[in-house]
Amino acid sequence: MRNVMKAATLESKFPLLSVEEGCIISKDADITVAYHVELPELFTLTQAEYEAVHSAWAKAVKVLPAYSIVHKQDFFIEESYKPDICRDDLSFLSRSFERHFNERPYLRHDCYLFLTKTTKERSRTMSNFNALTRGFIIPKEMQDRETATRFLEACSQFERIINDSGFVRISRLSDIDITGTDKCAGIIEKYFSLSQEDTTCLQDITLEPGEMRIGDNFLCLHTLSDPEDLPSSVATDSRYERLSTDRSDCRLSFAAPIGVLLTCNHIVNQYLFIDDSAENLRKFEQTARNMHSLSRYSRSNQINREWIEEYLNEAHSKGLTSIRAHCNVMAWSDDSEKLKRVKNDVGSQLAFMEAKPRHNTVDLPTLFWAAIPGNAGDFPAEESFYTFIEQALCLFVEETSGKDSLSPFGIRMVDRLTGKPIHLDISDLPMKTGVITNRNKFILGPSGSGKSFFTNHMVRQYYEQGTHVLLVDTGNSYQGLCNLINARTHGEDGIYFTYEEDNPIAFNPFFVEDGVFDIEKKESIKTLILTLWKRDDEPPTRAEEVALSNAVNLFLEKIRADRSVVPSFNTFYEFIRDEYLEILKLKRTREKDFDVFNFLNVLEPYYRGGEYDFLLNSDRQLDLLNKRFIVFELDNIKDNKVLFPIVTIIIME
Repeated sequence: MRNVMKAATLESKFPLLSVEEGCIISKDADITVAYHVELPELFTLTQAEYEAVHSAWAKAVKVLPAYSIVHKQDFFIEESYKPDICRDDLSFLSRSFERHFNERPYLRHDCYLFLTKTTKERSRTMSNFNALTRGFIIPKEMQDRETATRFLEACSQFERIINDSGFVRISRLSDIDITGTDKCAGIIEKYFSLSQEDTTCLQDITLEPGEMRIGDNFLCLHTLSDPEDLPSSVATDSRYERLSTDRSDCRLSFAAPIGVLLTCNHIVNQYLFIDDSAENLRKFEQTARNMHSLSRYSRSNQINREWIEEYLNEAHSKGLTSIRAHCNVMAWSDDSEKLKRVKNDVGSQLAFMEAKPRHNTVDLPTLFWAAIPGNAGDFPAEESFYTFIEQALCLFVEETSGKDSLSPFGIRMVDRLTGKPIHLDISDLPMKTGVITNRNKFILGPSGSGKSFFTNHMVRQYYEQGTHVLLVDTGNSYQGLCNLINARTHGEDGIYFTYEEDNPIAFNPFFVEDGVFDIEKKESIKTLILTLWKRDDEPPTRAEEVALSNAVNLFLEKIRADRSVVPSFNTFYEFIRDEYLEILKLKRTREKDFDVFNFLNVLEPYYRGGEYDFLLNSDRQLDLLNKRFIVFELDNIKDNKVLFPIVTIIIME
């Protein structure tokens, strides 16, 4: 028996006609401009900044002409972290860090924005008369050149307003970004494959009653399309209780529970339908009068009239624009049993927003088809609800997951939600963007909270990127890292200073490897000797400062001229005692101006045979200015009034 049933392919129902000059043209003559959206990272915005972002969206939407559609589409795709451990410049610790997070699951977030110009007739399209159900597609109304030009100008204004906000950045997609190439998938192919990878192999789509499949994936859909399903109130942002305290708030957008906080494969579609606001309000006026005349027959009519009256009062008193809106969450899984858990997760997150989760099985194919990039005009009108621009924008997902910093300098951290490693610059990039005004860091936490662990992690990576690291520590927290660097550099770096009875801490402030004493080096030596000579409450006179400066300069010139002189505090002391004393006599320097005998007497404990002769006469010829990793362990000398000030001056140098 011959099959006489009429059959059609999805290819014949495909609603898009062409892509020209960065615009998607549908077979109903709708024009769509596509953008890629860069959202701020989660946990980086305050309540005031969320309100600023919301205000920017509202200003941008208001420049669009009537019968425009704003379609924001957020992809959240599960992926596994793939480390790059084959690089030659990776150290053992860096490679171990990358291996630890191998195949760590995380959500990849990609956000797109589609601005569509449709017609009045198309804006009233119902689910029983769209591209999937019609046998032919012939537009009843065409966009003329002037209408299209005005729409494209409005899109340019929209883009400028959003980018000027400083928080969200949108960039227009080109023809290749939309359609793709032979080797690179465009956004339309990515949507049909439920992926953001460059796959050009499409999968079969199955539309069955109560079930939709794309390849091996089973889809489920939750919608917010009825006023009864909506939260009792909406806001630009909400408090994230898990990371908030009594004294501080951690803020996320109001729609974050169905965004970055929903840990499954899903797409969030948010629609704004910009109709003729005046016409909408006239319809509500007529409906309110009808409800009033029928209120005696039903109390529900009276209640509905009151709600409509309140809506109209709000619109007229505050000058709000009446629009239609819709939001849906499309999730999927390749396992029918796992899909049940996914449905529960989506429903619970919607309930967390105080919305009524409605699992929609009937309209899934229609809403999937309407969410094709550039096909928002096919959206069924009965699935939308009337509201205002400001309230509808609260359903926008306003943040994305952690992203790598553009700066090549930084440290490897992990995303707070998923644990995915990210490259983070906490020094240079925040300075350039004006987030911070200096590079100081303050790490606060109780004992055992991981302060030293984080600092080890940070300074190790800073050192590997060529940074000079100097640590002042009590507790031997960095001895292991210092020994590792010392062993890797064969003793050339990784200098660890600590005080022990059999190996006391020792320096040689008069030694430099290149023999060049710059101004900073000279000043640090003068400051050191003044600290040894004078008490805190005994400032030196001007004559004493000049005499000491001359003594230091003459001794440094002697070191440069005579290589046989060993630079140390012992030779400096002997120079003052034997040579500089004679120079002062020739200059007839008075004792009250500079008492050289008092000077030698005070500094004698640091000379050969004195109590602290080890301190400034180290035979380890170290120039600390050329060492890139130095640790000062002060646990044993922090209470010593003699050693502690001297070590502090060396650290300042």
